[in-house]
Amino acid sequence: MKQYVPDWMILVYELFQPYLPLFASVSLTMALASMIIIPWLIVKMPSDYFCHHHRERHWNASRVLFYVLRNALALVLFIAGCIMLILPGQGLLTILIAIIVSDVPGKYLVERWLLAQKSVYRSMNWIRRYYNKEPLKRPSKEDK
Repeated sequence: MKQYVPDWMILVYELFQPYLPLFASVSLTMALASMIIIPWLIVKMPSDYFCHHHRERHWNASRVLFYVLRNALALVLFIAGCIMLILPGQGLLTILIAIIVSDVPGKYLVERWLLAQKSVYRSMNWIRRYYNKEPLKRPSKEDK
């Protein structure tokens, strides 16, 4: 029995088919890099990282350039992640990495909310304990 495939799917496949090996290699590279970089960042993070009302910013020319480049990279990763949702690859993981890389208003509050989730808090402290680091401190209710 032959299955029906919508025309738009055929067009998308034909459009992206030459780039599938590139997308697959980028996806694999990002998955491996995230397995190394994310634990490293968790270990390097100060234990009171989430206990402040907001992040202090000291703007200068190099900081502004870094901000623009960082958000441009996040935008590229976000677009690649959206493409990988319909093509082979780690689409959701790439979108998550794009959010982590970005520096947008309100992101710190989302990070604090994520740390408030019991499973996230335990997982991050498990990684820190493995590397003999002090556990992360939870933000108090007054800090919100």
